[in-house]
Amino acid sequence: MFLGLDLGTSELKALLLNDQHQVLATARMPLTVQRPQALWSEQDPASWWQALEHVMETLQREQPQALARLEGVGLSGQMHGAVLLDAQDAVLRPAILWNDGRSGAQCEELTAQVPDLARITGNLAMPGFTAPKLLWVRANEPALFAQTRRVLLPKDWLRLQLTGEAVSDMSDAAGTLWLDTGRRDWSDAVLAACGLDRSHMPRLVEGSAVSAYLTPALCRRWGLPDRVPVAGGAGDNAASAVGMGLVRPGQGFVSLGTSGVVFVSGARFAPNPAQGLHAFCHALPDRWHQMSVMLSAASAVTWAAKQLAFADEASLLAAAAQLPETDRRTAPLFLPYLSGERTPHNQPLATATWFGMTAAHGREALAYAVAEGVAFGLRDGLQTLGTPEPALQSLSLVGGGARDAWWAQLLADALGLPLTLHEGAETGAALGAARLAWLACGASLDEVCTMPPVSRVFVPDAARHTALSLRHARFQALYRALSASF
Repeated sequence: MFLGLDLGTSELKALLLNDQHQVLATARMPLTVQRPQALWSEQDPASWWQALEHVMETLQREQPQALARLEGVGLSGQMHGAVLLDAQDAVLRPAILWNDGRSGAQCEELTAQVPDLARITGNLAMPGFTAPKLLWVRANEPALFAQTRRVLLPKDWLRLQLTGEAVSDMSDAAGTLWLDTGRRDWSDAVLAACGLDRSHMPRLVEGSAVSAYLTPALCRRWGLPDRVPVAGGAGDNAASAVGMGLVRPGQGFVSLGTSGVVFVSGARFAPNPAQGLHAFCHALPDRWHQMSVMLSAASAVTWAAKQLAFADEASLLAAAAQLPETDRRTAPLFLPYLSGERTPHNQPLATATWFGMTAAHGREALAYAVAEGVAFGLRDGLQTLGTPEPALQSLSLVGGGARDAWWAQLLADALGLPLTLHEGAETGAALGAARLAWLACGASLDEVCTMPPVSRVFVPDAARHTALSLRHARFQALYRALSASF
């Protein structure tokens, strides 16, 4: 029996998996994001622990016998967040999250200080990454920076509470900008540029290796065996890939979560930072991946549903689906940059807009524009993937947005690629975390990283792809026209 814990931005998920690939139970607890100033995005780590206690109490109540047979725990989580700790490992300030845009000036500073930054890390300096956040703290909260003795990523702060050990895995560490991604080790040069050294960093392990063990007190409290290993785990997207069995070169997925991701596995380190493409370590040894990231995907639909007075996201998408095909061609365009953008623009100051509205447009047309705009943002990301692997023939589809069949079909039409929906796609990261725990307990890759059964394939319609390509060209032209005004 294996437990996967996925610390997302909007919720914490727990999943129990047995050695027959059966999901026995899931539990989740919502989380909220605080935005005290423009461009800021923060969470209190204490809320993560409260959520973890809630999901564990739920599982203990519903699956006590399964927990009593637990063999391992795996962790997945939102990447890039900065949790600052003092010498006693007390949290010094709210965690600065992946979609925080305050550190644009510090990105320029870091790039100037480390001219080889892109070569070392495989990535451009962007406000979402962890390193510029620490430079911002050093410049704006110097007393607090002076107290900082350790910096952890969100899921690794949970690991510290669970085990007493400060450890991270290669995939999540690659998202800090402090990792020499090709060598899979901390970069002393980049750390020094941020006023840090290895003593501030957690120990590194592979995602499928044992990182530490749950404390005896927690094992007794939750009715677990005496000695339960915790796998290194992974950043959320690498974990999703493991959950879907996408660990071999050329395999990949599209994620419709809070952010939007196009992810492709590879057998070597293949950076392409010029267009904001990310090159990270995969969660397994000797594997890497490329990833394009847009900052507002399903979160854009959540925002629009609230602003347009729909009951929820499903209601907005249902209304968008009702817009006739002929009206879609004259619908407004939507730039989905509610939190700036990463791939391909690397522009934290980019903003969202509906463009082309007339008195003839109702909220159904605005709803359609939002769903389409997210699809176009993902298409922009796909076009940056200059992957050396064989040309992509299809991609899997994961994330909460994958629940809506109409939106999934729109995305397939926009990308011009078949999208495969697997059973359990909504729990991909938590499932991947559980699978990494299974691997850490000694199972083989072929035994664990199978692809879940296919529940549906969305095949692109040629006529709709052509029509959407024309609108996508206008979408790109609109960004270029407005970019100087951000």
